[in-house]
Amino acid sequence: MSNKKGLFALSPLIVFISLYLVTSIIAGDFYKVPISVAFMLSSIYAVAACTGVTLKERIDTFSKGAGTKGIMLMIWVFILAGAFAASAKTIGSIDATVNMMLSILPENMILPGIFLATCFVSMSIGTSVGCIVALVPIAAGLATTTGSNIPMFVAVVVGGAFFGDNLSFISDTTIVATSTQGCKMSDKFKTNSFIAFPAAAISFVLYAIIGSDISAPQQIPATDYIKILPYIIVIITAVCGMNVLVVMTIGIVITGIIGMTEGIFDIYGWFGTMGDGILGMSELIIITMLAGGLFEIVKRNGGIEYIISKTTARINGKRGAEAIIAMLVSFVDICTANNTVAIITVGGIARQISGKYGIDNRRAACLLDTFSCMMQGIIPYGAQMLMAAGLSHLVPTRIMMYSFYPVILGFVAALAILFRFPKTYTK
Repeated sequence: MSNKKGLFALSPLIVFISLYLVTSIIAGDFYKVPISVAFMLSSIYAVAACTGVTLKERIDTFSKGAGTKGIMLMIWVFILAGAFAASAKTIGSIDATVNMMLSILPENMILPGIFLATCFVSMSIGTSVGCIVALVPIAAGLATTTGSNIPMFVAVVVGGAFFGDNLSFISDTTIVATSTQGCKMSDKFKTNSFIAFPAAAISFVLYAIIGSDISAPQQIPATDYIKILPYIIVIITAVCGMNVLVVMTIGIVITGIIGMTEGIFDIYGWFGTMGDGILGMSELIIITMLAGGLFEIVKRNGGIEYIISKTTARINGKRGAEAIIAMLVSFVDICTANNTVAIITVGGIARQISGKYGIDNRRAACLLDTFSCMMQGIIPYGAQMLMAAGLSHLVPTRIMMYSFYPVILGFVAALAILFRFPKTYTK
């Protein structure tokens, strides 16, 4: 594919970046251009610029991308998460959980304490989205109660969620990375731990320093433990490996039972609360579908294949090969906004590169998982960032400003490539 044709295939992404990021930076305000409008205009351009086929075929291609199984699953999660979050908030689950955490966490250690708790939960349940659904409302409540920066507290949860997404044995990214590279999960975990644990330690220290002046209120209300039950059940069922949709449904039912038993609402009030929560997720659903359609057209026109062919032609040595694997999976994640799909897309060629340049397959799996999670943690239109923004009523870019862990993870991983560590897996 020629450079001209390849760049044209990528032009919908360039239009999106120009509309959303560049114009917002020029205006000095990320509220100026809503991300949904940027995706809508970019999608119109993508359909109009797609040549060689009829308008109906272009729209069909866009619709195919907007309605894939992965996209529809994300929409289901958004709908159920919105209903659960609204119901839990109405019955007082957030306030009760915040009061409990304020009474448990050590003085001046609220911020790093949230990060550690999120890392543990995400490792246990293996899904960053499920972790964010359970903990972002609590983190936002803690920030409000302590008079702290809400976007920073939410970003701490997002970072901790990607710690588990990257390392957990039951994470879909771990499963895909190890299966595409043909290595054991335990071996990939050992390799990955030399990168993820130092990044988490640095983040913990950073959060401890930043949050050193954040103190719990002197008068903490008594905790109504029955109202914490929905979050406890959600976490336990997720840890047990239950499907995230089933987990959310169970959580919704529990909030309804508690709310009606306590006289907080009747069945119609419960329905109304769930409806409000679902409507609150409407923009996320729209963005997700527009992004899926846009990226499908980019893929159909050969945009991803163009980048892969251009980058792999410039490999020089093991460091270069590893850097190319990292760049490829990062770029594809930017294009697809899905780290699992990014690993699946790049996994085959990463294995070919590894075989040609003698890269340990455990190392390749680690790089695929780490850099896809890093990029997914900082793009403003990824499912995790959108979910966190929706639950905390923030714009994604405000959360991104404090998303330290994914950036540190990427930095440590880049150092691992540059200085060839851990040595056991770089021979």
